[in-house]
Amino acid sequence: MLRWTVHLEGGPRRVNHAAVAVGHKVYSFGGYCSGEDYETLRQIDVHVFNTVSLRWTKLPPVRTGGREHAREVPYMRYGHTAVLVEETVLIWGGRNDTEGACNVLYAFDVSQHRWFTPKISGTVPGARDGHSACVLGKAMYIFGGYEQLADCFSNEIHKLDTSSMCWSLVSARGTPARWRDFHSATIIGTKMFVFGGRADRFGPFHSNNEIYCNKIKIFDTETNCWLNTPSAQLLPEGRRSHSAFAYNGELYIFGGYNARLDRHFNDLWKFNPEAFSWKKVEPKGKGPCPRRRQCCCMVGDRIILFGGTSPCPEQGMGDEFNLMDHSDLYLLDFSPNLKTLCKLAVIQYSLEQSGLPHDISVSANVVVILANSFLVNSVQQH
Repeated sequence: MLRWTVHLEGGPRRVNHAAVAVGHKVYSFGGYCSGEDYETLRQIDVHVFNTVSLRWTKLPPVRTGGREHAREVPYMRYGHTAVLVEETVLIWGGRNDTEGACNVLYAFDVSQHRWFTPKISGTVPGARDGHSACVLGKAMYIFGGYEQLADCFSNEIHKLDTSSMCWSLVSARGTPARWRDFHSATIIGTKMFVFGGRADRFGPFHSNNEIYCNKIKIFDTETNCWLNTPSAQLLPEGRRSHSAFAYNGELYIFGGYNARLDRHFNDLWKFNPEAFSWKKVEPKGKGPCPRRRQCCCMVGDRIILFGGTSPCPEQGMGDEFNLMDHSDLYLLDFSPNLKTLCKLAVIQYSLEQSGLPHDISVSANVVVILANSFLVNSVQQH
């Protein structure tokens, strides 16, 4: 029973950020907020969301003893990626208004909250943003993005062996996915599923003839081959800056933006690799408004979705420039437990709470809004 169960306000207002789930916590790195300064170099910020207490915290800045050590900490950026390998978060790519795009690999030790730059070797990918990163075993795969020096979209696959910290350009066989940025790449089994993103009709260079592919491309990491895939009958609209995640062997996408349609999305779609078919999913409860460039992490059977940007309500649903940045968070529960369902019933039907067990009653510090049977917790950042 897929259901939106929790909606929080008052978290970090972030767009085009990157996040990973570590146990019951979600670590969010960087991103931007309209009106903030991204020309002055400063440390990337780290916000942590506790999925048990439903509280945000912001980690204090790292003390850097001198200029050399300061280089161990990434500067504030957006359009980067974050992946988790054991207890280390790897941050790569992204850009800043002063420095432009970056290709330095940064590592964040979750247990010690310590930054460092691993010593790397091999063929380092060119600096870019809007790429994807996913992990299979000890390997991190980087695909696509917009390369700064070449000034074009990429469709190359780069692999980082995190055991040896050696980069390599994957010599992929088959017909590759188009050059693109702000797509998604998701690992299911040993295959990488690429969906969406922004491309150009005429090739790798941006000519203002944007296209938004809505067909799945699959890369087999065992054979280093792009696979030929059948056509699906029902397809979601092409989009960029959406969220994607895998659950029980299926691929899900949420939200995003299509400039040709001038439209933001808040739809949820499921792709079954075995049947090679898409299905639109309609969770119960009230979910997020149409948006793009949000973050989405899986913790157990729940998706934590937060941030992003949307058209200002008075500007209609698609305008590219009149945007509002979000500080909200939503939980999408694939398997809500009985306690959660009981709380939702208490709210929905305004039930008397005096005789209820303590862990079922809705506490006084929770702001309850009856709206399509979902729970709103107004939590200020702590």
